[in-house]
Amino acid sequence: MMKRPLLKLKIVSKPAPTAAEAAKLRPTYHPDLKPVLQPGFQPDLRVDSLAFCLLGACNAVSQVRAGTALPQALAKVFAQNGAPPQARGAIQDISYRTMRQLGRSETLIALMTSKAPEPPMLAALLCCALSLMSAEPGEQPYEEFTVVDQAVTVATSHPDMAHAKGMVNAVLRRFLRERKSLLEAALQQPLAQWNYPQWWIDAARAAYPHDWQAILTAGNAAPPLTLRVNLRKTTPAAFLATLAEAGIGASQVGPSAVRLDKAIGVGLIPGFEQGLVSVQDAGAQLAAPLLDLRDGMRVLDACAAPGGKTCHILELADVELTAIDADAKRLPRIAENLERLGLTATLKAQDAQSDAWWDGRQFDRILADVPCTASGIVRRHPDIRWLRRKGDALQLATLSAKILDNLWQMLRPDGKLLFVTCSVWPQESEAQAAAFAVRNQATRLAAPGQLLPTGALEQDHDGLFYALFQKQAG
Repeated sequence: MMKRPLLKLKIVSKPAPTAAEAAKLRPTYHPDLKPVLQPGFQPDLRVDSLAFCLLGACNAVSQVRAGTALPQALAKVFAQNGAPPQARGAIQDISYRTMRQLGRSETLIALMTSKAPEPPMLAALLCCALSLMSAEPGEQPYEEFTVVDQAVTVATSHPDMAHAKGMVNAVLRRFLRERKSLLEAALQQPLAQWNYPQWWIDAARAAYPHDWQAILTAGNAAPPLTLRVNLRKTTPAAFLATLAEAGIGASQVGPSAVRLDKAIGVGLIPGFEQGLVSVQDAGAQLAAPLLDLRDGMRVLDACAAPGGKTCHILELADVELTAIDADAKRLPRIAENLERLGLTATLKAQDAQSDAWWDGRQFDRILADVPCTASGIVRRHPDIRWLRRKGDALQLATLSAKILDNLWQMLRPDGKLLFVTCSVWPQESEAQAAAFAVRNQATRLAAPGQLLPTGALEQDHDGLFYALFQKQAG
């Protein structure tokens, strides 16, 4: 029987590089590599072990490196490994931690090895382990030596990584011995310091010369759990009292927004299943009130999934609401939210670029939450920074412009259209709004404009952009 070839990767035993040497290193991130995982392969790992969770997480991370969004990658992992709820939570936590620290972990690996680890599952395993081990003191979820032991167990159990178990052990133990010098060397590189691709760092610095560091830093923090109180059923004050009775700390951060002091599962939130509240970022809760809704209006929510703004509109007024989304698979999510809240809307799987579905009756209000790079919600979706490319903003802005122009014809004279993006890139937000106003002779009304996610207490929201337009009569 042919033996597996020896691993062509050696551990570098030389001291950590100087800052100048470190700056010349290249990250080991390779989006063109495909994850290697034998179909149907199930290692003999206890589902309540860290090793089981590390394997699931490195599988998900390797899929992201190959171009799959993290939520979809995790769904594939869960479908494949049959993880119980507690293990799913741990796998998800490790995966998100790794995405937020991928630049630093990749740089550390480059400092300690002579070439990029292969296969991609191996590189992902090292990144997952390093993200757990390099957390700030007091924030490490597992003992360091436990992480080393369990990572080696993962490599040993998997046929695509078994030949590299010695390398995994050597890399992680070297990090423990030389943590300070290795981190100092790694953090000389912007990739490791900020955990974003260089083009993203450059774009943030150019767009926001005074706030770019705060924006990048905020994007690396886990988001708070913010709720929208359903004013049809309760009030923020009454709901805060309900939370207090349950021993859950929270504060009001908007007209209908309540932020929990500590994130918990929605199943533990009093009144959630009864429709008293919904999960929605404080910045996103500004959309529905800006529409200036009144009972009886005909309203269109374009690009509506997952339906948070759809439901908020209906909580504020009794309107005839049509919600469309190009992805039919996302409509059930909207339907589930509507049902939980006891609300009704017409849902259609339609592309907002097209008017083939439109019956010709103009709408009083249109909410256009158009496609974008999602650069403003990177703290919720840390994989986005590694999946996007420099030219994506321009391509998506071109698509969004077509959608806005198409929807404008569906708005009645004197009607209002609210343009929303979850991007911080000006070409997708302010530049788009200005160009739209000129093309369509639209009157621009007061709106928040760009919300910067800088992480300050009063700005603990996503990076959304709002522009409100009114169509001239006649």
